[in-house]
Amino acid sequence: MTRTQYFVAASVDGFIADADGRLDWLLQFNDVDGLTAHYEAFLAGVGALAMGAATYEFLLATGHPWPYAGLPTWIFTHRARPGVEGADLRFTDDDVGAVHEAMVRAAAGKHVWLVGGGNLVAQFARRGLLDELLLTVVPVVLGSGAPLLPAAVAGPLDLTDVTRFPRGLVELRYALPGAARRA
Repeated sequence: MTRTQYFVAASVDGFIADADGRLDWLLQFNDVDGLTAHYEAFLAGVGALAMGAATYEFLLATGHPWPYAGLPTWIFTHRARPGVEGADLRFTDDDVGAVHEAMVRAAAGKHVWLVGGGNLVAQFARRGLLDELLLTVVPVVLGSGAPLLPAAVAGPLDLTDVTRFPRGLVELRYALPGAARRA
């Protein structure tokens, strides 16, 4: 069954980017044993993606080829954005609730990955459309920055798995309240 997932890394104090919107604090861990294989296994189960405009612009600014070739990707934005040759991009300013069903259909039995940022994911959470949080806690303290999820979620999350990585990284996998009802 298709799940809508937020697969993300955050500092110990709950930030997904530093106060300047940078990820240097995270990128220093790219060489951690097992992390790449874990990411690739996750990505193999993804059939569609969603991201906000800032995340999209961050990816474009890296200068790297589009990392999600072949995956339909919704970019939530209120302004015109440049496209990427060969990428299946769908720019929208519609409400997440209006777009979610199309994302699930496009995922064709695989999962929908909410790439980020936190404000976009918060919109899905508020609408009860977020099923799972896969949170890699990174052993750094930023003090400020972009919050992991700037929205309240009613009820406790259900911890369903824990994966440890070298250098102090830990992935916590949570089901959100109501997720079993939608599965």
